[in-house]
Amino acid sequence: MAVHDRHLRLLAAAIAVSAIGDWVAVIALGFRANEMWDGGVALLLVCLWAPSVLLAGHAGVVVDRLETRAVAVVAGLFQAVVAATLAFVSSLGAILALAFVLGIGVAIASAAEFALVPLLVGSRTLGRANGLVESARGIGFVVGPALAGVVAGSAGTAYAMVADAVTFLLIAAVLAALPVRRRVVHAAEAGPRAREGLQLLFGECVLAVTLGTGAVGLVFMSASIPGDFAYAADSLGVGKLAFGFVLTAWAVGMIAASNLLAPRVRPAAVATATLLGASVQGLAKFAAPFWQLYVVMLVAWTIGGMGHGMKNTGFRTLIHQRVDADRHGRAFAAFNGLRNGAELAALGGGALLVTTVGGRGTLWLAGGVSAVAALVGVVVLASIGDQPEAAAAKAA
Repeated sequence: MAVHDRHLRLLAAAIAVSAIGDWVAVIALGFRANEMWDGGVALLLVCLWAPSVLLAGHAGVVVDRLETRAVAVVAGLFQAVVAATLAFVSSLGAILALAFVLGIGVAIASAAEFALVPLLVGSRTLGRANGLVESARGIGFVVGPALAGVVAGSAGTAYAMVADAVTFLLIAAVLAALPVRRRVVHAAEAGPRAREGLQLLFGECVLAVTLGTGAVGLVFMSASIPGDFAYAADSLGVGKLAFGFVLTAWAVGMIAASNLLAPRVRPAAVATATLLGASVQGLAKFAAPFWQLYVVMLVAWTIGGMGHGMKNTGFRTLIHQRVDADRHGRAFAAFNGLRNGAELAALGGGALLVTTVGGRGTLWLAGGVSAVAALVGVVVLASIGDQPEAAAAKAA
């Protein structure tokens, strides 16, 4: 037990370093793409996220058919090569093409890491294990953007991409050292259909309600991001440094909730707690503009980040609980595709909202709708019951 606890902490540390490297790469490449063309940043994000949407089913089948740890190691090495290559390309077309290839690696690696977590739980619960992993990603959110500004500003994009490549090598080395193997599913059992992952997520009642209402909220929360910038700049008049503290407050809230609150939720209440977290996230953004004060925004974003951490950890734990262990790769690949698809769909919608109703209006609308969607999900869950016996039967 203790051995697996230690390896879970090691995996979480490697994920944190990798997340920092990802932020360094995204921001450095974003500046580079923006210098080449005004719409370069949006295209870069589309290329990075699209593979997890378009290839979700195939990525999940790869993870479930092959030995998962080996898949994760190969994916890390592949991402390291692509990231290093990005250090030496100079055209926007090449950057976007390689970003898409990098996104393929991310789609496979993230599903593989998710499928390995239950094997490393040790003396922890699934909630505590997922909370630790989610906290690691939150640390990347806190440190990555600041470090990206330093590396990209002082050393340049090439050095930023080399640093990202090193983080991929690190996580590949950690994964190779894990003392676990995930059984290979026979090809006939795995199923070749790309849509099977979505069937796993939406074929179970509690998962379908939680993910369905959560996805609606996610679209509006993602659309609210341009409103964050517009509200801070136009209504509060804060600069880049002050706004950076707002983003940090959100990440700190995520880390705190992932580590301290989410792991304390009873297994039978995970779905409800997940949607309550999503509602808190939306309500924080809805409430803040009523008081046009910077300190209120800081407090609201800390609370919103806590809701975000509860939601993210809850989704991961719920899928681990309610989907058969030998299908976790397909389930999480589908979840990742659903999440990134919602964010891609919201990219243009957020900008349109800001130009139509302004920063405050965007936060009121997007935050309010996402909160209401989550609360509707809570009511539906209460009416059908949380079915803890079904979850226990499917837990890894």
